Amino acid sequence: FHRRRSPEDIFLLRVHSHGSHDILKIWSKMSQPFYMMAGTLVCVGVGTVMFLVSNKPSKTQRKARSGRKSGGGKKFIIGGNWKCETNCKMVDEITVRLNGMGAIPDSMEIYVCPPFPHLATATVDLRSDLAVSSQDCGTMEKYGAFTGDAFAGMLKDVGCEWALLGHSERRQYQKESSALVAAKAAAALKQGLGAVVCIGESKAEREGGMPVMKKVLLDDQMTALLKALGKDAAAWANVVIAYEPVWAIGTGLSATPKQAQETHKLIRDWVAAQVSPQVAKALRIQYGGSVKGNTAKELAQQPDIDGFLVGGSSLKDDFLLIISEADAGLKLR
Repeated sequence: FHRRRSPEDIFLLRVHSHGSHDILKIWSKMSQPFYMMAGTLVCVGVGTVMFLVSNKPSKTQRKARSGRKSGGGKKFIIGGNWKCETNCKMVDEITVRLNGMGAIPDSMEIYVCPPFPHLATATVDLRSDLAVSSQDCGTMEKYGAFTGDAFAGMLKDVGCEWALLGHSERRQYQKESSALVAAKAAAALKQGLGAVVCIGESKAEREGGMPVMKKVLLDDQMTALLKALGKDAAAWANVVIAYEPVWAIGTGLSATPKQAQETHKLIRDWVAAQVSPQVAKALRIQYGGSVKGNTAKELAQQPDIDGFLVGGSSLKDDFLLIISEADAGLKLR
């Protein structure tokens, strides 16, 4: 019977033939391939671990965001709603533009609303003094099996500071009721987000006169919000109302400064009567009807306009002009 000799057999034969004084020399020579292979495996393993660690998203890469202002007086608040308009290239271009703009005036707060697929990118790449807002959020109060929805706590965790709710396009296309919008606002506030709640009237409702406008804006939309939030001043302190005349959105039309001021005062007077004068005075009411660089200055001079919600122009250089012109208008109040 013949069997293949093992490495141990070969080693013993060589020890017998060469003498015990050569044991270490022989073993060292025979073990070189083993150690070389082991060393290679160790290097590959260490290299792989280092690669994975270096490419793992780090918590330090996500900036502590400070775009949402609290204290320091009532800030004029400008939001840029990117809607469903941006691909990855556009997001990169907008980010470069916004990161390169000058210091935000002390009198202002700026936020942007990227589409959901770009929220995480925006919260990492955008300068930290710009707030990031979602374009919606769900009504649920915890993580769970809510496929296709967005828990407000999840949005807060990813870096959002605001949630934009009840935009006219969601009311129109997703048939969102004022009660649902109000429930979303309450859910956002509960998780520590600010709530930008959109209200507005159609062209036909505007043409119906003040009684029709009051019914739409106040008796329906604002009353639903009051039912959800009650008269809690702390809750209202984290709410922004965005008045958007639906007939002016994306049409190139815009309410005149006088029309916008009248409607904003109507809303503020209602809040004073239904909630409290203190809440009404502190409440910020944005105008959101096709604001552009050439209209921002005069609109910003109106005493009851506390900011803008900007749509298409927020994707362009005009957004920076809107900010600078609004600052100029505020100085003329």
